[in-house]
Amino acid sequence: MKIAIQGELGSFSHEAAESMLPRAGTTIVPCARSLEVFERVERRSVDGVVIPIENSLAGSVAEHFDLLLKTNVHIVREYRLRIVHNLIAPPGVKLGDVRRVFSHPVALDQCRDLFARNRKLSPEPFYDTAGSVKHVVAEGLRDAAGIASRRAAAVYGGKILKAGIEDDKKNFTRFFLIERGKIELGKIERGKPRVVRGANKTSLAFTTKNIPGALFKALSVFALRDISLSKIESRPMRGRPWEYVFFVDLLRGDDEALRHAVRHLNEITDLVKVLGIYPEATQK
Repeated sequence: MKIAIQGELGSFSHEAAESMLPRAGTTIVPCARSLEVFERVERRSVDGVVIPIENSLAGSVAEHFDLLLKTNVHIVREYRLRIVHNLIAPPGVKLGDVRRVFSHPVALDQCRDLFARNRKLSPEPFYDTAGSVKHVVAEGLRDAAGIASRRAAAVYGGKILKAGIEDDKKNFTRFFLIERGKIELGKIERGKPRVVRGANKTSLAFTTKNIPGALFKALSVFALRDISLSKIESRPMRGRPWEYVFFVDLLRGDDEALRHAVRHLNEITDLVKVLGIYPEATQK
């Protein structure tokens, strides 16, 4: 099985993928860009992809919501990973030598206390957490370090100078395992697409007309059937200024109540897309 991830080997996406799938027989395919990840699974050059969708501190990954809507894929699993940031340098470099710290902008922002306590350290934005460690080690930078996972240090031969440097210890990222194919409630053929046993959570997207009460009426289809929403978020629609698509997570699997709710939703909205039916993740 080939699984694409957004990021380098040793990234948090890599760690999440290994936790969600058996290591034996699974090949991780790193991709620099999110679009490449989705294109690979649509072209069937990989069997699935693992992407971050939401961080408990930084919020949602907007691009990934947009790509879920526009591509022919569905969510199979979700996973919540505790994010532990580490300051990692090339072998032989000491903390006192470091002047530049590379990492993804979100990771840098989650380690503000490190920079507040060490004024000599200058944060340098980089495209990926694990990629920052790969860079400083490969280039043999004697005045630099990266912020990334412990796994990144092992993959690239870096040395952890300080562990657990994130400001907030309740820092989690939610990941999705995604596979190719469209999913419809009540129309799931065996294996096409795949739905994991015990699936009790549904993600979907919908659009409404810009008229009074439109969103209220849309959400009422769930309230009337005692279906709980765990998340709702709006995103601008590409090519349609000032129009929005709503993404919702429902604590319900593919049952009669949800099917009736979605049929009702289709009657009063312009677009409905079921993004996935999957087991709700537990905190790691």
